[in-house]
Amino acid sequence: MPLLPAVVLLAVFLAGPIAYCVYYAFTDMQLTGASGTHFVGFDNFTRAFGDSDFVNAVVLTLVFVVGSAVVGQNTLGLALAVLMEKATRPVRAVTSTVVIAAWVLPEVVAGYLMYAFFFQQGSLNAILRGLHLPQQNWLYTLPILAVCLANVWRGTAFSMLVYSAALNDVPQELVEAAEVDGAGPWQRLWRVTLPVIRRSVMTNLMLITLQTLSVFGLIYTMTRGGPGNKTETLPVFMYQQAFTSSLIGYGTAVALVLLVVGALFSVVYIRMLKMEED
Repeated sequence: MPLLPAVVLLAVFLAGPIAYCVYYAFTDMQLTGASGTHFVGFDNFTRAFGDSDFVNAVVLTLVFVVGSAVVGQNTLGLALAVLMEKATRPVRAVTSTVVIAAWVLPEVVAGYLMYAFFFQQGSLNAILRGLHLPQQNWLYTLPILAVCLANVWRGTAFSMLVYSAALNDVPQELVEAAEVDGAGPWQRLWRVTLPVIRRSVMTNLMLITLQTLSVFGLIYTMTRGGPGNKTETLPVFMYQQAFTSSLIGYGTAVALVLLVVGALFSVVYIRMLKMEED
């Protein structure tokens, strides 16, 4: 069978580790301080849903996903794609270069750059100081907003590219007919363009949501989940429990919850796509 080597590789390097992680989630495995590993059933999951820090991580994850992906990257990416469609070639080239440059940066590098921008002696306060405007420690007073804006800055390029490709498929005769009927730019976008590219919108939302759910390096580099736990999303909380507190079993259980959250988002988007087809 020609597919046998691929199946074996998937089983060894993908299915095997996933199965092992699922097993760990039902144990009390620890990196240090334990004489052995024991099966504890659903105790890790019961502990998680009774843990105020876990609930806080779930809420912050939803805020981070909705704020930086569903609203931020999606909306800004669409706006840039629409504006670039009417822009001159030099403007398109410069804008694409700047936006895509942020996207291709490694997550940790992007996180460090955003830390240098937002921290108390950083670039943002230097600009505000030059304009004689009030300054503050953004990573302390508004940390979740800072990491959301950082993720928008880094990830908008993907949405922009998706929508730029989708806008090329919008029939110009429909746009011109709407313009002849007196529709303004906003009406043409809302009543003509968006209905035509709605499948691209749903696909983009699904992909950026799943990507944002797994963001770790950006947040950890900027705030390490702090101050306190004000930016401790589920990936950061999982890391803290598994490797800082050495609770591998509990951290793996949190990882499975994160996997389920991602699956739920995927199911919702896929069902919406099927409704569009029907």
